[in-house]
Order: sequence, then C-alpha cells, then structure tokens
Amino acid sequence: MADLKAIKKRIGSVQNTRQITRAMKMVAAAKLRRAQEAILASRPYAYRIYSILLGLFQQEGVAHPLLTERAEKKIRLIVLAGDRGLCGSFNATIFKEAQRFLKTKKAENVEVVLDVIGKKAYDFFKKRYPVSTHHEGLLGRATFPAVAAIADELLAAYKKEDLDAVYIVYNEFKSAISQSITVERLIPISTEVPEGVAKIWTQGETEGMKNYIFEPEKEKLLEEIIPRHFRMQLFRCVLESVASEHGARMSAMENATKNASEMIGSLTLEYNKARQEKITKELMEIVGGVEAMR
Repeated sequence: MADLKAIKKRIGSVQNTRQITRAMKMVAAAKLRRAQEAILASRPYAYRIYSILLGLFQQEGVAHPLLTERAEKKIRLIVLAGDRGLCGSFNATIFKEAQRFLKTKKAENVEVVLDVIGKKAYDFFKKRYPVSTHHEGLLGRATFPAVAAIADELLAAYKKEDLDAVYIVYNEFKSAISQSITVERLIPISTEVPEGVAKIWTQGETEGMKNYIFEPEKEKLLEEIIPRHFRMQLFRCVLESVASEHGARMSAMENATKNASEMIGSLTLEYNKARQEKITKELMEIVGGVEAMR
C-alpha cells in the first residue's frame, strides 16, 4: 500500500513547483509584451532602409565594398542564443543549426571565427569550438548603441579584409508560440529580397528610382546608408531573438504548469485510493477482532 505521507509530501512539492512555473509564465508574458512592441517598432525602419538599398543596388554605376562578394576563406559566425534556460528547445535548436553550419563550412575549407551572444551559447561552445568573442550582458538590456559598436567592429574588419563574410544564426520571432531558426548573411549585403522587405517593396518602386536625381551622389549616399543598414539589421536580429526567447519561455512555463496540474490530479487520486484502502483495512481488522472475541 502506498505511503500516504510520502504521496501528500509529493503533492505539496508539485504544488510549489506549479506556483513557480505560473509566476515565471506571467513574468515572461510581461517581458514578451515589451519585447514584441520593440521588435514591431523596429521592423518598419529596418525593412524600409533595406528596400531603399535594393533600389540603389539596381542603379547604374553603383558599387561599394560591402556589396562585393569575395571568395570565402575566413568568415565570422554570430550565434545568438539566450542568457537563461527554461525556455524549451529555444537554445538547443540554435546550437544544432550553428553546429550544422560550422560542419558545412569546415567541409568547404572555410575558416570560421565564432562570436557568441548569450551566456548559454558561450557555455555550450567554449568546450566544443574556439570562441573568439563573447558579448556578455548584451541581452539584459539590448540597446542600439551597444549593438552598433559590435556592428562597427565587424564593418572595420571586413573593410580591412580580415574576414570575407559575416553570418548570424538566431531565432526570428513569429508569434508568442512560434519562432523560426534563421541563418542570415549580413555582410556582404545580399541583393535578394527578404520576406519582410517583399511586403513593402515592389519592382515598380525600383523602376521609379531610376529617374531620381540623387543629392548627394549615390556613392556618398551608400557610404552613409550601408553602415546604418548593417547596424539596424544586427539590432533587429537581437530584438527578434529576445522576443523569441520570452515567447519560448512563456510557452514552456505554460506547458509545465499544465503538466503540474495534471500530476497533482493524478497524485490526489492515488492518495484518495490509498486512504480508502487504509480505511477499509482498518475496518476489516476491527471486524476480525470483534469476530475473534465471540
């Protein structure tokens, strides 16, 4: 027969766990709302500046070092994960995709310099792959100046030809319960139309730009816009990842709370059955004792 005291103690333990997961879900939901507002506010600017660049790319005589693709001999990969766990498969899927990317580039004899953002990414890769830079504390308060400083370092390294491309692996925010693993090349800037830009950019818009008279010249305009674009795209990726992490944690804690409630129900049923068995046994012992005294 099950130990009633042990079952009751376990029920209390699961109830305490449920309180914690419920509180964590509420905290994640509040943080997600702020992160979602930030990403939704940044996307229009990020996509519009990209659409302007797409229009400039198709102008005659437009050239810029950050648009020129070189043979990839040495590249940099930014792995963007989270600072904490308890968010389902959020971090694990990032690590899996990053390892797949590293394996592919190694097979192509490309040297990959690894940068990580997020404590979990650093803890995972420090024993598996040489980590060049760990941008510690960036996700706690993701600000544009902090991300822009990283972007400027990468731009300088690319201009010096210390690296031939910059890639980033991150979770793109779709909704509170949906995130999409994305591998994106940030440098050199791709002329392919991203999904978000495609919604606001049309071929007709580009055709119209061919008749524009630019002031200042297109080259000077590119010198100003391209660094802005790169800083903004990197900042957008960070915001996407932060929102995705909070969404993943909220979903994970909601599932944990639901599982805890189901476990409490199951344990309560087990407790009641064991208690009934104990009462029945005691009654049978009493009846047996009475019968023996006759």
